Amino acid sequence: MSKTEKLTRLVLLRHGKSVWNKDRHFTGWSDIALSLQGEEEARRAGQRLKQAGFSFDICFCSELKRARDTLAFVQSEMSLSHLPAYQSWRLNERHYGALEGMRPWAAIRKFGIWPVLKSQLHFDAVPPLLMANDPRVPASQQRYAAVNHAQLPLAESMQQALVRVQPFWQQTILPEIRQGKRLLIVSHKGLLRTLVMQLEGLTGAQVMRLSITTGQPLCYELDSSLNPVNRYYLPG
Repeated sequence: MSKTEKLTRLVLLRHGKSVWNKDRHFTGWSDIALSLQGEEEARRAGQRLKQAGFSFDICFCSELKRARDTLAFVQSEMSLSHLPAYQSWRLNERHYGALEGMRPWAAIRKFGIWPVLKSQLHFDAVPPLLMANDPRVPASQQRYAAVNHAQLPLAESMQQALVRVQPFWQQTILPEIRQGKRLLIVSHKGLLRTLVMQLEGLTGAQVMRLSITTGQPLCYELDSSLNPVNRYYLPG
């Protein structure tokens, strides 16, 4: 990299803790609100970004309330509520299928330990599928009415979540970064893992070991080839 080459900033942010995080429910596409702790995490994230001298040109988030609200708190704290903020179902969390809404031990009692554990450990392992008539099926929800139902999952492996987000990443997000725009993406643990995978060239096994903390900005500085030159979390 040339000493004079300008780096482009990209920040990935996992939403603040939701009301289901505390009790370790499988959340996935369930539209669960932030907890009071999660709201405070979102505010602190905005404050830390502002104090560190960050600003943004454009923001992206998932369709889910916990991500949308986190972004709204961050924008408010940074006095950036005027910025365009684009939502996409492709930035939703990995879909946990029939596990959604369940706590781990209840899921293990119903489906067995290996189907549950394997989906947490293996990049290509799919959780138990939803039945087509289950009210949790995305295709039955009004917010996804405009999406081709064949593209909406009944459950996803991490690999399938990666495939789902790639068109949005490649066709919408990367062109903005190539223009030098400073981006904030607010999403979810599993989905953000797939973005880190693409940025850093990680293997599936490495992705499954990634830890991404709620409300803690993960900052990248990218060169003109979109290679990460610096990667760091803002200190709390």
